[in-house]
Amino acid sequence: MPKRKTTTIMNFQFTEEQLAVQMAAREFAQKECLPGVIERDEKQQFPAEQIKKLGELGFLGMMVDPKYGGGGMDTVSYVLAMEEISKIDASVSVAMSVNNSLVCWGLETFGTEEQKQKYLTKLATGEWIGAFCLSEPEAGSDATSQRTTAIDKGDHYVLNGTKNWITNGNSCSVYLVIAQTDAAKGSKGINAFIVEKNTPGVVVGAKENKLGIRGSDTHSILFNDVIVPKENRIGEDGFGFKFAMKTLAGGRIGIASQALGIASGAYELALAYSKQRKAFGKEISNHQAIQFKLADMATEIEAARLLCLKSAWEKDNHLDYTLSGSMAKVFASEVAMRTTVEAVQVHGGYGFVKEYHVERLMRDAKITQIYEGTSEVNRIVISRTILK
Repeated sequence: MPKRKTTTIMNFQFTEEQLAVQMAAREFAQKECLPGVIERDEKQQFPAEQIKKLGELGFLGMMVDPKYGGGGMDTVSYVLAMEEISKIDASVSVAMSVNNSLVCWGLETFGTEEQKQKYLTKLATGEWIGAFCLSEPEAGSDATSQRTTAIDKGDHYVLNGTKNWITNGNSCSVYLVIAQTDAAKGSKGINAFIVEKNTPGVVVGAKENKLGIRGSDTHSILFNDVIVPKENRIGEDGFGFKFAMKTLAGGRIGIASQALGIASGAYELALAYSKQRKAFGKEISNHQAIQFKLADMATEIEAARLLCLKSAWEKDNHLDYTLSGSMAKVFASEVAMRTTVEAVQVHGGYGFVKEYHVERLMRDAKITQIYEGTSEVNRIVISRTILK
């Protein structure tokens, strides 16, 4: 019988640096994010103060090279930090995810040195935060159907169109915008551009009134004859679609980690509550019906955590993480939904009340099945990969 080839060796022990990052994120979440989280959710208030402090602590450019102002950390540390902050406030963690996974990573990996010096240095330090503009009213999952156009005028492009559901839409300083330059070329006629928010013709639409992550600054962005200098195009002409797909592949690790954090946060609340609440003369944690719920939560969360860490490890080791990232995102987001629903159930009537936090976590969990590629789109990615 032929020997099975081993391609992945995983070390389940975190380094001292990774543990320090995890602890710092946990303390930040408890001290800075927990106070006022319910009020921010109710008022749809962007956590500006928390985001500013995240930048000061180095959490908005975690994986960026220190020469550009980043933390030079690995993706495993990023996953650990995302989980801890997402346990408490997913509106904070989604801003962190977009800035780290989509904006900073995309610029550092594919941007020119001039673009990095001008934009990445500000984004990595948290002086600025960024937004990623791909989805449109008629181009969500089908990213090739871009209606936003960028007409080549020689030394500049003229950008027109509308982008939907843009995280950090009004609070950012710079957008990465995907637009169609040559429709006849299909996906090969798409480009990616850096657009400063204060550029004439950029209009921020009304804030979306959302089910969950209500503190997140989500807007439509309109581009009306926006002049974009040629030097603000990312990569060669026609690289935009590949740029979006490669960037989203890493973004899925961030959102998988967010889903993991939402699930583990809900589980920790349910576990603690089960040891306090009494029914039929004893703590409900002594009832098998509750014990089995908690057992399933703990098992699924651990499996989701391992998938997140595997994809992060593959990214850190320069392996193809497309498959593992999509697997982690699909599984962790579905675990987040199941866990938060069960956490509400464990709390009973109190779970339906805002002050116990689990109803908010349940609402926050749903979006993790939708953005950075819906569960259906990620299943397409998975199936195409395994059927090659």
